Amino acid sequence: MDQIDPNTAAALQNLSPKDKQELNTFVQGESQKAQIQHTIHELNSMCFKKCVTSRISSGSLDRSEEPCIKNCVDRYMDANMTVIRHLEKMRTLG
Repeated sequence: MDQIDPNTAAALQNLSPKDKQELNTFVQGESQKAQIQHTIHELNSMCFKKCVTSRISSGSLDRSEEPCIKNCVDRYMDANMTVIRHLEKMRTLG
């Protein structure tokens, strides 16, 4: 990660507790957005490579590609939810 400019670090130290909390909330929100965008990109790439096998000659998918992409997305989401539930269970159990 990049080093913080000393002037920026000094300015951050001078923020009020309320401003620090607002900045922290903003940074967390931006981090979550970036993670969601990364996941969508990963999902698009994976499902496109798996399902779009014909030459793209029109603005639509062929009749086998569309259900394949839907199934790919559904399975990806199911797998992610399973992992999240498992991690939550592990967290609550200690």
